[in-house]
Amino acid sequence: MRAMRVHELSDDISVLRMEEVELPPPGKGEVRLDLKACSVNFPDILMVQGKYQFKPELPFSPGMEGAGVVAAIGEGVTKLKVGDRVVAGLRIGGFAEAVNVSEAACRPIPGKMDFAKAAAYPAAYLTAYVALVCRGHLQKGETLLVHGSTGGVGLAAVEMGKLLGATVIATSASDEKLKVVKQRGADHVINVNDGFREKVKELTGGRGADVIYDPVGGDVFDESVRCIAWNGRLLIIGFTSGRIPTVSVNMPLIKGFSVVGVRAGEYGRRDPEAGKANIEAVDRLAAEGKINPYICARFPLERAVEAMRMLQERKVVGKVVIEI
Repeated sequence: MRAMRVHELSDDISVLRMEEVELPPPGKGEVRLDLKACSVNFPDILMVQGKYQFKPELPFSPGMEGAGVVAAIGEGVTKLKVGDRVVAGLRIGGFAEAVNVSEAACRPIPGKMDFAKAAAYPAAYLTAYVALVCRGHLQKGETLLVHGSTGGVGLAAVEMGKLLGATVIATSASDEKLKVVKQRGADHVINVNDGFREKVKELTGGRGADVIYDPVGGDVFDESVRCIAWNGRLLIIGFTSGRIPTVSVNMPLIKGFSVVGVRAGEYGRRDPEAGKANIEAVDRLAAEGKINPYICARFPLERAVEAMRMLQERKVVGKVVIEI
């Protein structure tokens, strides 16, 4: 089979090379998945650069989320059969024509969702669901402020916020990208190049946002503290700005808000039953057609580096997917 693999870690992601690789038969509890699509995520880039907390043994193929068809089953596999259409959490290995993966890491593709969208929805929408439902307790009628709204997890939060009945304010640094966010359901959009504090206050009648979803950090977090409502929840998703911010604890005291960390995967690892319920809730929304990932670009496997560069250079709106 063909696979895009990295043999040496480098800031330059062009070290990825197409190779012919022999894939062994699936082991105990594993299935061989003939991949049809794999979404591209920032950790894929960080792993190639050696900057991610998980450091796979070299050589490896990046690719955390894939969708495809079960081609073979190993000993002990009971829930899947050859021919099943599944989405799989891979961690690595998705930039390839096939991969062996644990049966437990696979689940049926919801409804009539195509392979590309199936590869694009799991992590982004699970993050949004855990953040807004489990950690942020977003209520119908509240105001949700979504930063980084043009990225995969941001756009998922916009969509999830609307499903939960919130008024959604979305921010980004690009007017062109914000047009897509508006089309995807945001009630209001703000270009953060001009700041957002006063505009949020204006849109909320001076009250501020009840829940703030922040995958950006840095200056965006600092300004968010200034426009959050009493009893607000400031959700920490990540730090794509590159700066991990701090807050003087007198601010949550005086303004009565909470700073809440969100790690969707860890939430499920700490509480497997709750984690399973969260995944089932997201899959149910997908099966009902209420989740519709926005894919701005699709690349063939041999152009995986181009797909990663698009994400690296922040040219992506929603998700970029490799089709195999």
